[in-house]
Amino acid sequence: MSQDLYDLLGVARDADADTLKKAYRKLARQLHPDVNPDPAAQDRFKEVTAAYEVLSDPQKRAAYDRGGDPFGGGAGGFGQGAGFSFTDIMDAFFGGGGPGAGQGRGPRPRVRRGQDALIRLEVELAEAAFGVTREIKVDTAVLCTTCHGDGAAAGSRPITCETCRGQGEVAHVQRSFLGEIRTLRPCAACRGFGTIIPDPCRECGGDGRVRSRRSLTVKIPAGVDTGTRVQLSEQGEVGPGGGPAGDLYVEIHVAEHETFTRHGNDLHCTITLPMTAAALGTTLTLPTLEADVVAEGEETATELETEFELDIRPGTQSGHQQVLRGRGVPSLRGGRGDLVVSVQVETPTRLGPREEELLRELAAIRGEEQPSGSVRPGSKSVFGRLRDAFNAH
Repeated sequence: MSQDLYDLLGVARDADADTLKKAYRKLARQLHPDVNPDPAAQDRFKEVTAAYEVLSDPQKRAAYDRGGDPFGGGAGGFGQGAGFSFTDIMDAFFGGGGPGAGQGRGPRPRVRRGQDALIRLEVELAEAAFGVTREIKVDTAVLCTTCHGDGAAAGSRPITCETCRGQGEVAHVQRSFLGEIRTLRPCAACRGFGTIIPDPCRECGGDGRVRSRRSLTVKIPAGVDTGTRVQLSEQGEVGPGGGPAGDLYVEIHVAEHETFTRHGNDLHCTITLPMTAAALGTTLTLPTLEADVVAEGEETATELETEFELDIRPGTQSGHQQVLRGRGVPSLRGGRGDLVVSVQVETPTRLGPREEELLRELAAIRGEEQPSGSVRPGSKSVFGRLRDAFNAH
């Protein structure tokens, strides 16, 4: 290899390690045999890889800068005793250290953040509407109080792994048509941690955490609905090695109510009236969903026997809806929904002799002994609409 190694990578002689790696990645993506089948590109790739193998090694780079032979007197070509790391090629294509690169090179940390946890909590409609404070039981991993998270028994501590010498990974070398390929794999002896706990804590088995059932108080805000999640920061699973806890999410499920159904922030209910009350009009006393106001202006989700009067106008038809503003569910963002009351008029199915006599008398007075019914303008039968369509053509 007669060309200057720095010129091969296109970097200055004082380039740092990051600059060298970026230059090599860029060239490898262009010249790798899997990407560029041109034989000239393959030769170029071998030269670039050999140059990077030398310049990325501080000792070989220093020897080269002093004018020495970085290849140890060999012919100077790639594959003539020059080795390279397979992870560097993986870096070029994936931006990391190849398989398992998400953890980076070096030993894995024993202390890691714990996972988030999720529990489901059923509340009543009034509790969801006006908020409630509830005590819940959760079963999660907590910090081991015996070893305080380090995983070692009292009087002992982790020691450096002799297999990987604390690196957390070991190199495996194999030969190929490209030369020697060196891959890094997690150390099986220490599972990639770089240290071994010779005497693990008997309480947690070296994990630094144990499972425990505990009580928590959760405040459910007013206006939640089924599917709403309340986040409790750092109340989830404690991480391995006593790492910081994840978050706990409380997912709300609102139980069905015997009177009201909820649509967004609106409440709906249906009342059934006899036809005489719908015709003459009446006043009904209906329950409503409210919250009890206690000391210091706080609200508790207690459903009261609160009632209000609803005026039914004379001549109310079945299906009529009456909207009561501001009697629905409070919104999480402020304001409050409405209460929608639907009226269903009930027609009697059994009449006594006197009742039938009175109804016939009323029908005679109103001229309704033989009603023909009413058809809205434009309401035609299917055959009528077909006839009109053919006549139009």
